[in-house]
Amino acid sequence: MRVRRLGWAGVEIEAGGRRLVVDYVRDLSPLFTGWKPGEGLAEPSGKATAALVTHLHRDHTDASALADALTPGAPVLRPAPGHGDDVDNVTTLPAERELALHRLAAEVVDAWSTREIGPFRVTAVPSVDGLGDPQLNWVVQADGQRVFHGGDTMFHGYWWLIARRFSPFDAVFLPANGAVVDAPHLQPPSPLPAALDPRQAAAAAEILDARYAVPIHYEPEQPDKIAGYVEVADPEKEFRTHAGRRAHVLAVGEWLDLAT
Repeated sequence: MRVRRLGWAGVEIEAGGRRLVVDYVRDLSPLFTGWKPGEGLAEPSGKATAALVTHLHRDHTDASALADALTPGAPVLRPAPGHGDDVDNVTTLPAERELALHRLAAEVVDAWSTREIGPFRVTAVPSVDGLGDPQLNWVVQADGQRVFHGGDTMFHGYWWLIARRFSPFDAVFLPANGAVVDAPHLQPPSPLPAALDPRQAAAAAEILDARYAVPIHYEPEQPDKIAGYVEVADPEKEFRTHAGRRAHVLAVGEWLDLAT
């Protein structure tokens, strides 16, 4: 099995001549001001037989991109819809509408459920979203190797349960930008990060017993973000410091071959 970083939180996983994508997007304009389509992102190397999404924020679920990247009828495994009213769900409703518009084969899955998709065995595991929206993380197994994808989860107590069931991991892909969010529907604002910061990501990698710990959900060039979204200044440097020998930074478009 090998894994390729597609930019932001997106990855492509390949095994047995098949591939799946996790949190693949090509449109980050809902998050980056002045962002140009495709900038700082890579496309999958071929058609994917499935897509996994951690949650329905538009920087993690891009229905238009998935429609072009997937084979016809390919499943899109996703968490449950948001709870509450339209104000509660303001950050997930655009992606919900787009999934329906593109008629993707979206399937709601529960935590701890497992699916066999070609050479891949995928398991949805618990996650905690910094905005309170439903979120899953993913364990993908193939060719005797195992990877974890953390979307933009916060730090939580499920790490130990995931580790007991699946560790050691060959690679874990963890958010590391420690974003602090001050949005109109999240008042009063919290000064605490809504996604793992580098130190928390390194701690999660240690609990999960990762051979490689790969930071995601950050951009080295620090493009302008929407107002009220503030990241750690240098996630790569801080992650290397805290994760030590486990740290393995991938450039956008770079592969990590887990068989070596």
